[in-house]
Amino acid sequence: MDPNRIIQALKGTIDPNLRIAAENELNQSYKIINFAPTLLQIIVSEQVEFPVRQAAAIYLKNMVSQYWQDREPSVGEVVFPFNIHENDRQQIRDHIVEGIIRCPESIRAQLTMCLRAIIKHDFPGRWTAIVDKLSMYLQSQNSGSWYGSLLALYQLVKTYEYRKADEREPLLAAMQIFLPRIQQLISQLLADATIFSVLIQKQILKIFHALVQYSLPLQLINNAVMTQWMEILRAIMDRDIPAETLEVDEDDRPELAWWKCKKWALRIITRLFERYGSPGNVTKEYQEFSDFFLKTYAVGIQQVLLKVVDQHRQGQYVTPRVLQQCLNYLSQGLSHSLTWKQMKPHMQTICQEVIFPLMCYRDEDERLWQEDPYEYIRMKFNLYDDHSLPATAAQSLLCKAARKRKEVLPQMMEFCHKILVDPSADPRSKDGALHCIGTLAELLLKKRIYREQMELMLQNYVFPLLNSPMGYLRARSCWVLHCFSPLRFHDELVLRNAVELVRQDLIDDKEMPVKVEAAIALQTLVSNQEQAKMYIRPYIRQVMQELLHVVRETENDDLTNVIQKMICEYNQEMAAIAVDMTQNLAELFTRVLQSEEYEENEDKTVMALGILSTIDTILTVMEDHKEITQQLEGICLQVIGLVLQKPIIGMAEFYEEILSLAFGLTCQTISPQMWQLLGVLYEVFQHDCFDYFTDMMPLLHNYVTVDTDMLLSNPKHLEVIYNMCKKVLTVDAGDDAECHAAKLLEVIILQCRGRGIEQCIPLFVEAVLERLMRGVKSSELRTMCLQVVIAALYYNSALLIQTLDNIHFPHSPQPITAHFINQWINDTEFFLGLHDRKMCIIGLTVLMELPSRPAALERVAGQIIPSILLLFLGLKHLYASRLINKPDLLTHAGVHDEDQNEEIPSDEDEVNESQNIVHQQSNMTAGQGGEDDEDDEDDYWDEDAFEGTPLEEYSTPLDYDNGEDEYQFFTSALLRIQSSNAAWYQCLTAPLSDDQKKQLQEIYSISQQKRSTTAKGH
Repeated sequence: MDPNRIIQALKGTIDPNLRIAAENELNQSYKIINFAPTLLQIIVSEQVEFPVRQAAAIYLKNMVSQYWQDREPSVGEVVFPFNIHENDRQQIRDHIVEGIIRCPESIRAQLTMCLRAIIKHDFPGRWTAIVDKLSMYLQSQNSGSWYGSLLALYQLVKTYEYRKADEREPLLAAMQIFLPRIQQLISQLLADATIFSVLIQKQILKIFHALVQYSLPLQLINNAVMTQWMEILRAIMDRDIPAETLEVDEDDRPELAWWKCKKWALRIITRLFERYGSPGNVTKEYQEFSDFFLKTYAVGIQQVLLKVVDQHRQGQYVTPRVLQQCLNYLSQGLSHSLTWKQMKPHMQTICQEVIFPLMCYRDEDERLWQEDPYEYIRMKFNLYDDHSLPATAAQSLLCKAARKRKEVLPQMMEFCHKILVDPSADPRSKDGALHCIGTLAELLLKKRIYREQMELMLQNYVFPLLNSPMGYLRARSCWVLHCFSPLRFHDELVLRNAVELVRQDLIDDKEMPVKVEAAIALQTLVSNQEQAKMYIRPYIRQVMQELLHVVRETENDDLTNVIQKMICEYNQEMAAIAVDMTQNLAELFTRVLQSEEYEENEDKTVMALGILSTIDTILTVMEDHKEITQQLEGICLQVIGLVLQKPIIGMAEFYEEILSLAFGLTCQTISPQMWQLLGVLYEVFQHDCFDYFTDMMPLLHNYVTVDTDMLLSNPKHLEVIYNMCKKVLTVDAGDDAECHAAKLLEVIILQCRGRGIEQCIPLFVEAVLERLMRGVKSSELRTMCLQVVIAALYYNSALLIQTLDNIHFPHSPQPITAHFINQWINDTEFFLGLHDRKMCIIGLTVLMELPSRPAALERVAGQIIPSILLLFLGLKHLYASRLINKPDLLTHAGVHDEDQNEEIPSDEDEVNESQNIVHQQSNMTAGQGGEDDEDDEDDYWDEDAFEGTPLEEYSTPLDYDNGEDEYQFFTSALLRIQSSNAAWYQCLTAPLSDDQKKQLQEIYSISQQKRSTTAKGH
């Protein structure tokens, strides 16, 4: 392969005038043997221009990710798809590590991605040699090869990072060689603070983190090995950062290697403590290690981290991430008496001089508020923003300390109170004090001593600040009212004032961050306080308009939730403003979708989804107002059309929501416009096919059941729905979609019984039987397919038998009728829920009464009634469980004590109760469990017992109160058989045991009772 020809083509891809011709040249060459290795030669060659090497690296990365793995031809194709030839792969395997070692950083990044893909497919099978190669470079005295080979080793470890412990053997075998070497290397480099040394240290820490963060391989890392690593980590946390780093701009310092080294060391330390080193909170295999960790390292490490936190307190620079992780470690240490005893003397200082300042409004907040208030709002609501990380960690530490250690809450509350009562206190300190109190609101509301003072606190210190000249204090005061919105107010006037002040901040304030906090506070007050709901009622139109304005301006998703909750609170008042609101929301949705940055901004998608969900809420609330729903339909159809007519890519994420809208518009009646939508949906289905079929199902069910006359008036309607079901059942769409498709066919048959769809029955039956004949593993899909045929039997038994006789599948030796009957009888126990059992009983009853019985039926005669009895038994339990109302959730959970206390005595450890129960249960023998064990919550709400099957929500005429009664249907048929065909009756009932005869008698009695109840009703 001529390298110069490839170099020229790569050069052409960089020049816009030559790009198309150059790409064509490469597309014609890439399948030629030796092309990929030649690319690698170009990449590592220092004689080639740098942009060309970069282009080659990107091209190779794309080739490796697409064509490295062996691929088989697709179904129906004979030609094998292109793969990189094994000879070429071997050449790349032989040289890629050297490439990573020798190349500059931007090219190295592409090569490490190539390496990850190669390791994923070839290690250990085809490429154990990588271990020897990396070992050679890491053992080498030439330090120039260390960094690149560590990057390569990192790719190996990352490949196995999230694998289960038993799937990590190849990695652990390799790490037996590498772990001692990298530990020796980092120990040797610790004293060297040059950038070259620190970058290598950072890479070693990243490798160790990926090795231990998901599961800790104790066979590789015994206590002695762990002690060496903990000493290294402690030393890294304890060492000073070079003074010259302070000359770097503060925003850029977190990216410096010295700080990144500390960040990775801390990530390892915190992870080890949280996941493996916290007795009482670990899984069984780490219990011994956790005791060792706590006693041996936890206090020593904490001592160093307390020093780092103190450096921050004294005004020395610490990066946000490092500070956050230190606070997280201390938070974990609160749970254990050993670490708490060491922390306790410092706790008041930490709360007042570290946590508190982090909770105060800062210079960078003020700068952002003034320069870009919308970005300020986005940052405050994004808990993962780098700037808010330490504040979030401080908040968590404060909450846990106040909850678990008794000294903390009274000290902190006294400290905050002093600031609030001091008229000369700095306004930013007041913000911090309110931030602390609001953060502790949930705990304060559980303790009578504080709960009874809160009303006064709000009145004296929060209300006045709602009119503060400082916007951030007005916003904070609204936030505090939101935190205390569940408080039981004794003075109605105080609550009225709170609501009025917050309403004014929402309506009249000029600062958008204040409006946002006021909106959330108002909604939480309305949701928690019945009186507040009354106070706002006269202003609801104005409030909702303002909420819409704020959403439009900020595109903040939290506010779409606020609007939805307000709509539900004021559903009566919504009638007057529903159309206006929906129109506004539709316009906002269009604007968000058509904004230039939509494609690359995930927040825009979340916002758009929130808007659709809000429109859906309005539709639901307005469902009884027919004239309003009709007006809403036009607006909703514009939104639906906008999504469906856009190019498919990118719009699919809204399908679920717009299908839900369409469902809401078809629950009562279906307009001609909504019938037209069915054709549009079919077009979308052709493109996106079954991916969204289950989301379409509620809407399709409405088309069948809400206006059956219109469905049958145009053959096209039924044809479209059948084609969709048929396609789902033909192509492997997955069990869930296929179950829904079969269910829809069953619904059509039952809904249209007696309505002249005889020509459809053979098509429906053939579609499901063809699916059954391909083999079905899940019992749900098998019974659902059978159920379609059973529904057809109920629709017209003669037509079904004739259909079955006419169906011939090439691979089935026995007649399809026999196959169907045998499969059905074998599977009766898998018919669950109410509808399915009922359908099965009715079907078996029709089968018993067939005038000309197939031979297969004669052969299973003795199993029919026992199967029916089993189904009735299931129904009996279901009916009984539905009579008993579900117990109230609160009584199930147990009533909360007046004063809840989670504090731990200073000399005790916190133990995770759920972990303990797990350990106790795992230690119990099966025989000891017994009836005294508390039911698991999942068992408590046993879905099958209370709800039947998930597909039962798609109702059919059988499920209505006036539907066929299975008890009377079965007993009447059996009595008819007894009087008209004694021999057949004998075949059916002879095998019954005494218990089964008794059960049969009970069914006769229930049937009789039902008959007399019905007669009285008439």
